[in-house]
Amino acid sequence: MKQANHAPMSVFERYLTLWVFTCIVIGIAAGQLLPGVFQAIGGLEIAKVNLPVGFLIWVMIIPMLVKVDFGALHEVRQHVRGIGVTLVVNWLVKPFSMALLGWLFIRHLFAPMLPAAQLDSYIAGLILLAAAPCTAMVFVWSRLTNGDPLFTLSQVALNDSIMVIAFAPLVGFLLGISAITVPWSTLLTSVVLYIVIPVILAQLWRKQLLSKGLAAFEAAMAKIGPWSIGALLATLVLLFAFQGEAILQQPLVIALLAVPILIQVFFNAGLAYWLNRAVGEKHNVACPSALIGASNFFELAVAAAISLFGFHSGAALATVVGVLIEVPVMLLVVKVVNGSKPWYERR
Repeated sequence: MKQANHAPMSVFERYLTLWVFTCIVIGIAAGQLLPGVFQAIGGLEIAKVNLPVGFLIWVMIIPMLVKVDFGALHEVRQHVRGIGVTLVVNWLVKPFSMALLGWLFIRHLFAPMLPAAQLDSYIAGLILLAAAPCTAMVFVWSRLTNGDPLFTLSQVALNDSIMVIAFAPLVGFLLGISAITVPWSTLLTSVVLYIVIPVILAQLWRKQLLSKGLAAFEAAMAKIGPWSIGALLATLVLLFAFQGEAILQQPLVIALLAVPILIQVFFNAGLAYWLNRAVGEKHNVACPSALIGASNFFELAVAAAISLFGFHSGAALATVVGVLIEVPVMLLVVKVVNGSKPWYERR
């Protein structure tokens, strides 16, 4: 099946940063006004998994994974060089460079301006963000750059396949070399809950929808698409209700956490774009390859951070900063790769 969901950005997607800011205000206010309610919600756990958040994460992730056609994996052979660049940047450069940036900025340059007890947790959140390649929004970015839809679909399918196996070991290794204790049982539980089970359920749902025809599939995707954004925003309200006190005490934290994330986005996008040009790939392949290297599967990162470190953690806050800056920064990257097409094709 070809890429089926190439709709333009929805209002929720285009103004995601505005909605996130709104959630910050609502969450902080609600947490201050109704602390008992949110303490009760935070206590609804089984095996360290918060049940309301677990449900919201599934509503977030599963509709996105329904879009992924793992049958497109055979398409990777059509653009071996572009896929090679994508894999190198996503799995060999991006997580390790983020660990380095976290160590440099959080543990050293910004350490005097951040709460000492949360430094390791902030770094952990940045690592979780970088270890999860984008699954859904990359289709939007690809469309905005006239990217090759089959290449985009195949690289997402391949990244998701690798993520099922590599996410836990990679995160565990990077947290380990960053001298951060990793609860392996919780990490593996998070992988099963937020990657393996959603992938299986999404693909079963996809198969059932496609059995009714492509038109029915596209209609269903248009209907369930807003579920993901709605669940994400509800999760953010909960998160900021718990984080409110820390943010009010140190409002600069969000801006400081954004610095390594911004550097990471521009570095990885530029590296992937340049490497594709160096190996002779077409511009409509280089664009989605660069964009998936720059963006993140932030829904998974938020879920894993909450499961591993809790609502109150710096890790959860760091992943939310990734959500906050995703859309405006990626739109800037889209503008750059579109505007540089004449340079790219001048060989």
